[in-house]
Amino acid sequence: MNPSNLDLRAASFLVAASACWGIATVITKYILTSIPPITLLTIQLIVSVGLLWPLIFFKGRRLPEKGKWLKVGWLGLLNPGISYTLSLIGLTTTTASMSTLLWASEPVLIILLAWIILRERLTPKLILLSLVAISGVVLISGLVTGDWAEGNISGSLLILGGVLCCAFYTVFARRVGQDFDPLFAVALQQTFALGWAFLLLPFELTGNSFMNLLQLDTISWFWAGVSGVIYYALAFWFYLQGLARVRASMAGVFINLIPIFGIGGAHLFLGERLSAVQWLGAGAILMSVFIILLFGGLKETPQ
Repeated sequence: MNPSNLDLRAASFLVAASACWGIATVITKYILTSIPPITLLTIQLIVSVGLLWPLIFFKGRRLPEKGKWLKVGWLGLLNPGISYTLSLIGLTTTTASMSTLLWASEPVLIILLAWIILRERLTPKLILLSLVAISGVVLISGLVTGDWAEGNISGSLLILGGVLCCAFYTVFARRVGQDFDPLFAVALQQTFALGWAFLLLPFELTGNSFMNLLQLDTISWFWAGVSGVIYYALAFWFYLQGLARVRASMAGVFINLIPIFGIGGAHLFLGERLSAVQWLGAGAILMSVFIILLFGGLKETPQ
């Protein structure tokens, strides 16, 4: 192993981002039973943006010229704007197992888009390990053992559309990731996404749904806010920190860790249990990411 190829800091950021997304997914699935998707997205982004901007000014970060803000801000329309709009709506009509399976396609999409758009070189090792990781996600989803119920096709297509938006986000964010402070980039992108959510909110928040929202208990509001901080503020900050140091295709491989954290969170908080086959899948994911971490050239690459 060449130590110069190992960037533990980048790996730590990417693993932390995956943990945030996996755990927050469990919370979000629970909250979706009482709050409709666009409304939940709006609440989550309000909490996240309301935390990020004061933090930026408190730390005295130097902001780039306003003429450059659009260069990074518009990415927020892709992710979390359009991406999470599609995925949250889709999640209300399809199964969690199918959702996990569809999100497993994101690393492959990232690798393909990075090859097409960024001209990143694809090694046979990276392709093989990505396929191993995806196989692990398939095992975790329960598709092989039949431990899943057939979901709504339209919901699955919506989630797949959200996955594609996330893949494009990773590739485009890699292009500008080193030009902007990650904390500022996250805050600006999520401000754009919040504007998108506000545009859609009137179509969902009718009279009855608004009254139901006012009747929510304090615990539901609390977890909606917590999921916003974890899902958006923390996860995106960690991800952009890691993405600035590695190739987009390499960062995409770590997304395969999300189902492990998600299922682990479901085990702890929802009482769900893993079968032997699902444990095998989790092992395949961990093994592939660990090998990439040690031997895959996890280092910063110049633009």
